[in-house]
This record gives sequence, structure tokens and C-alpha cells, in this order.
Amino acid sequence: MTKPSLPDLLHAAVSAVGGTERPGQVAMAEAVAEAVDDASHLLVQAGTGTGKSLGYLVPALAHGERVVVATATLALQRQLVERDLPRTVEALHPQLRRRPDFAMLKGRSNYLCLHRLHEGAPQDEEEGLFDVFEQAAPTSKLGKDLLRLRDWADETETGDRDDLTPGVSDRAWGQVSVSSRECLGASKCAYGAECFAEAARERSKLADVVITNHALLAIDAIEGAPVLPQHEVLIIDEAHELVSRVTGAATGELTPGQVNRAVRRAAKLVDEKAADQLQTAAETFERLMELALPGRLEEIPEDLGYCLMALRDAARTVIVALGSTRDKSVQDEDAVRKQALASVETVHDVAERIANGSEYDVVWYERHEPRGGAAPRFSGASLRVAPLSVSGLLREKLFTDRSVVLTSATLKLGGDFNGVAASLGLGPEGTAAEDEPVWKGLDVGSPFDYGKQGILYVAKHLAQPGREGSRDDMLDELAELIEAAGGRTLGLFSSMRGAQAAAEAMRGRLDMPILLQGEETLGELIRTFAADARTCLFGTLSLWQGVDVPGPNCQLVVMDRVPFPRPDDPLMSARQKAVEEAGGNGFMAVAATHAALLMAQGAGRLVRATGDRGVVAVLDPRVERARYGSFLRRSMPDFWYTTDRNQVRRSLAAIDAAAKAQE
Repeated sequence: MTKPSLPDLLHAAVSAVGGTERPGQVAMAEAVAEAVDDASHLLVQAGTGTGKSLGYLVPALAHGERVVVATATLALQRQLVERDLPRTVEALHPQLRRRPDFAMLKGRSNYLCLHRLHEGAPQDEEEGLFDVFEQAAPTSKLGKDLLRLRDWADETETGDRDDLTPGVSDRAWGQVSVSSRECLGASKCAYGAECFAEAARERSKLADVVITNHALLAIDAIEGAPVLPQHEVLIIDEAHELVSRVTGAATGELTPGQVNRAVRRAAKLVDEKAADQLQTAAETFERLMELALPGRLEEIPEDLGYCLMALRDAARTVIVALGSTRDKSVQDEDAVRKQALASVETVHDVAERIANGSEYDVVWYERHEPRGGAAPRFSGASLRVAPLSVSGLLREKLFTDRSVVLTSATLKLGGDFNGVAASLGLGPEGTAAEDEPVWKGLDVGSPFDYGKQGILYVAKHLAQPGREGSRDDMLDELAELIEAAGGRTLGLFSSMRGAQAAAEAMRGRLDMPILLQGEETLGELIRTFAADARTCLFGTLSLWQGVDVPGPNCQLVVMDRVPFPRPDDPLMSARQKAVEEAGGNGFMAVAATHAALLMAQGAGRLVRATGDRGVVAVLDPRVERARYGSFLRRSMPDFWYTTDRNQVRRSLAAIDAAAKAQE
């Protein structure tokens, strides 16, 4: 039988999803097919509107080996499983003569646990010895959530939290889910044969395409025990997010509350001596944390070192005791024991890791302010540890024994792929060092004509933003731009404080609705913003990457300043220092690259369809004046560039008039 051609397969798939074939999509599909066939590695930048999902799915399905696709967001996972894959599989069937199976796989805590649902979560002493399902008033939010979860358990086929609409609070979900450490195991659990998480794992073992998330991919790489089925091809979509997700998965934390919870859970199961040893260590840790000042610990203070070793040793004693004692008077003893063991093991592992003091780890104290910011006192502190770099881990665990394709709309920063590649553990493009995988980079462009559809405006006349203090000139500029645009503004701020100050100022000056992140759910805010042309939406980090509003209701995207990491961010500053000590430019490798990635993502909110028009306004003169400004500009879409404030106001007024004429 003649092997079907890739162009024919792509054409069939694009027709099936009602899309339009793009030259960039064809180029991407051909490059992915070549990488998969050669078992090589590929970085592909594919702009918004390219159709990159089909650009990698079609060649991967045609290849015939098992493929794992890892994404960062729930929205893309849903799109792949509910729309792109079903239609593509059906469209390719006549030519491939087979229907590849696909499945979704997430971490265990994303699935409803039937044991927890029916037997109840083991309760901590201070929370009271009661069944949460019985105790929660049916009229309370928690009670309603729990009753709905019980009903949903009888209907759902997946048990996947994301399939529950509307969702429930984290507290309610915590009553019906377990972590992998807390799980009894299918063979020991009375509900093992019906387990949703086990069923998802079994489906993934049989599937040709497994859709997962970056977090599970990170856990699979870090923990050594494979969670994902064996696969020959790994495709990482939204790859610009990968390093931060892997760092998050490899970060450990100790808090007084967490340690005390471990003490309470273990105390009822072990002898008094072991429990007292852990209790004493926990009390010492709590006293130390009350005095902790936020910031990096380049060396572990002597008193903290002794405390961590005491915690580690006491936790080890309790772990041994938990494994060798039995107490049949404890109701649902196996589940209670497993939960206690999980809590104590976490305390042991993090305390040991920090006490050992690896040069490859960064340790810091963090303070948590109370919500609302009303009271000046701190509500708690944590001790955190994270890897200085995850590049070595990624190089060793991801790029061995498989072909890896990484794709995103933002992988080229400052004009090339090398910055992102270095963070992934890859050497410069085209080099062939012994321990560095060889890779190729490809920019397939975008179907949009950025030079005609958008303007990049930098307000070079404004004062340079400082760390503190008001920016009255910036607020004046913001108000004038919003008025010229007739609303239609997405405001991207580098801090929540900045977003709040701007929202308060604009509500006092402008007669148009100003929405602020945190005042409603993100989904509701975006829906309201998309529905009304005069409405503006202000917010911080999640808005830089999570807003998709094509059409005339988002025609001005404003960035208040270059989103450098905070100078006192312990992990970023440690990474910057490490680059400098190795002879590199720490500022460009870490701070400027971080900012460029966010600015590229933020600028990408403007043009989402071929008919979109508008302005990206950066209210920070450093993008024009500073030496690194050209690096930041080259990282963004290739908009027409200006620093002429009058030109921009005229352009916004014309875009607003054209949009009103079409309404």
C-alpha cells in the first residue's frame, strides 16, 4: 500500500476542523515529520493563527508510534481532546486505514477518589472528629459543593475535576481527592477496581496519543518512577511555560502549619516517645519561623540547620514507627496511616534536602501577607527550596531515547532560539557537544500581517519607573490612550498593586467600566470584557498569557512597565548571579529574557484574527532608551514601531471610529 502523503493528510485534517491551510502550518508539519522520522529534536515558533495543533498532530499520527503531547493550559488540553483529535482521527482514517486511540492523563489529585468519597477524609484533631459530608450544612457553600460531588460521582465516566461544571472550591475537592503519596494503591483499596485515576492510567497505556500537562511531565522526569507510558515522540506545546512548570514541581516547602499537621496525623498511630520527638522539633521550627525575615539564605544559619536535622531525624523515627505498628481501634486505619505517612515523608524529604545544602539548590524564607492587605502583620512564613537550574534535569530526562518537538508562539527571544534553548539544557543551535542534544529551530511566522494590523508604541517621553512612588505621568498617558481608543483596553501590569492603583485612578477619571482582576473570577471578567466595547480589563500575570479576545473589543493593549523579575526574587537573583559567576551576562540571560518572554506573550493578546487592528502601548521609556530595549522589541511581533504620541492617538481614534461604524 502506498504511504499517504503528508500534504494530503494535512488537507483532510484542516478541512475536517473547518480551518484554512496556512503556509506556516505546512512548513511546520513537514519539519515535525522530519524530526520524528530522524528521532531528532525541533523547536518551532508558530504565531497565533498558524494552526499549530494540526501542524504537529497530523505528522505524529501518520508516524504511527506512541506520542505524548504535554500542554500548559486546561483550555488547550480540552481543545485537543474534545475537538482537534476526534475530527483529525476520523479525517485521516480513510488514508491511514486505522483510527489512532487517544487519552488524557493527569496527576492523581485531579481525579475523584471513591474511597475518600465513601469513607470520608481522615480528619485532623483540631478540625474535629466528624464526617465532613455529615457536618457541612447543606445550605453552606461547602455543603452544596459536597452534595453536588456525590451526585456527580454517580454520573461521571472520568472523575476528572475539570469535567465538573461549574467547578467546586479547593477545600471541597480536597475532601474527595488524594495525592499519589496518600493513595492506598489499587490492590489494597476496596474501590481499586472502579478507580478513576487507575482507569485513566490504563487508557493511556493503550492509547496512541496521550495528552497530559507540563506538571505531570515534570513529575515523570523528577521522580524516576515512570508515570507516563513508554513513548517514542514527545511534543511540548506552550513550551515557553515548561521551565517554570518544572521548577514549580521541583520546589519544596516547609511551613509551621504543614509540620504541625504531620504531627497531629502521626500522633494517634505511633508511640508517645516518637510523637513527642516530632512535636518538640515542630515547636522549635515554629519559633524560628516567627522570627524569619524574607529573603535568600546563601548559607543555612546554625540554629536552622540544627532544627532541620532534628525535624529530619524525628520524621524518620515516626516513618519507621508507622510501618511497624497497627492500631485496629483507629477507624479506616489504612487510609489514616497512609495520609499520616505522606505528611511526615514530605516533612522529612524537604528538611533533609535543605539541611544537606546542595550548591544546586536555592533556599529562602517567604512571608505571606494576609489577603486584602488591610493588616500590616504577616499571616505566616514558609521555608522554600528550589533548583538553581532545571536545564541539566531537562537535558538528561527529556532529550534521551525519544524525539522531542517544542512549540509555542514565543520561543525566539531577541531574534533567535538560543536563550530558550539554553534554559532547556540545549547548546547553541547547530553545535554538537558530546553531552548536548543536537536540535534545529524553525520560525514558521504567522498568517497575520503585523506591520499593517498593529502598532507598537513606546512612550519615551515618560519618566523612568522607579521601584516605589506614584507614576502620575503614566496614569495621565493611560487615561488619554483609553479615551482615544473608546475603551477596548487590556491593561497588563507588572504588579497587582500597580493594577489596583491604575484601576482606582481610571475609575475616577473615565466614564467607562474598568474591570480589575480579583474582583470576579477570571473567566467571568474576560467574558464581560469581550462583550462590551467600552469596557477595560486590568490585571497582572495570568492576563499577560491567558486572554483571547479577537475582534474590535480589544484594540489597545497597555503594559505599564517592563516586567522584570523583582530584584529581591530569591530564585531569579540566584540564577542571575550564577550566570555572572560563570562569565555570562546574568541580566540578559535571566532578567531580560524573563521580561522579553512576558512582553512577547502580552503583545500577542492584540492580534488574534486576520481582521484585528490595534496598538500595543508600552509606558516605559527604557524599551526605547536602554541598551536592552532593542532585544525586547525584537522579541515582540513585528508591529509598525513609533514613539510619536500624537500619531498613536490619531490611529486609535481612527480604529475606534471604524469599529463603531461596523457595530
